[in-house]
Amino acid sequence: MSKKELTDMSQGDIALKHTAVIVDSVSKIFTQWQRKEGVRSIFRQQKRTVAALEDITFLIERGEFVAYAGPNGAGKSTTMKLLSGMLQPTRGSISVLGMSPEKDRIALMKRIGVLFGNRTELWWDHPVIQSFEWKKVVWDIPDQVYKRNLERMKELLEMDEILCTFARELSLGQRMRADLAMMLLHSPELILLDEPTLGLDVVAKRQMIEFLKKINREEGVTILVTSHDMDDLEEMAQRILMISKGKLAYDGDFDGLRLLTGHMTHFTVTTDGRKPELTGCRLLGGRHGVFEFEADLSHTSIRFLLEMLSHTDGIRDVEIRRAPIEQIIAQLYQSWKN
Repeated sequence: MSKKELTDMSQGDIALKHTAVIVDSVSKIFTQWQRKEGVRSIFRQQKRTVAALEDITFLIERGEFVAYAGPNGAGKSTTMKLLSGMLQPTRGSISVLGMSPEKDRIALMKRIGVLFGNRTELWWDHPVIQSFEWKKVVWDIPDQVYKRNLERMKELLEMDEILCTFARELSLGQRMRADLAMMLLHSPELILLDEPTLGLDVVAKRQMIEFLKKINREEGVTILVTSHDMDDLEEMAQRILMISKGKLAYDGDFDGLRLLTGHMTHFTVTTDGRKPELTGCRLLGGRHGVFEFEADLSHTSIRFLLEMLSHTDGIRDVEIRRAPIEQIIAQLYQSWKN
């Protein structure tokens, strides 16, 4: 083996140590059997193939907090199941923490955590603590690791009040906290979260978001999370992967995502009652002297906008802010449909 080959291998090993997830040219094809209405159609089924993912490629470094978003049916949950070994790719290769989810699933599950917002691993007719103790035994979690993590979960997720409560009696927010705590008992290096804030109230959602940010920031846990709530994703993650019709449509930060639809900015103008006429700005609505406008700063500069506002009669106050990420995403989804 040449010196160059040894150097290339060494660099590859170093890169692998810093990489949590490698998805390389992955496609997932499902086969569906369909038939039309009527008695005769019972014997005339048709096979239909559906491409859930088409040639997806991305890499996630260790310690990253990455959002994974897209419309319903785009392939988000399929990707999560592929990464955790629940499904196998039709084509391409996947590496998670240097292992194959298909070949090394048992060993991999000891190093990752998976949480689907609409499912639970808690024993429904038993107190929460019994589910935790069951996992300790089945997963062979060392006493020291289990006790340390249990104490941390009790403190950070306020678990004391629900540990002895039957799972069936928990509210949705309480159940999600219990599921999250159970997932983290074995100290996973990577966690995959599919809609973890689904259905949570404002308080429970805040607790969930702050906790995830904390373990990512302080312990370097790599996180990949899906959600339809773009405001939550923007607050949590530093990077977002956007998927549409099974294909990767965007990979970058949220500021770059905003640029895809222009520098959209919203601003509120408070007047003495008169409606201001502002060139290059779209009126979104207004009443009682308070008007909401939208402007694209790639066409109307902030300097021109401020000058125009300063020369408009009757204006008492102005508040300028970025367009909500939800609106940006909605515009992208609409453009991808066309």
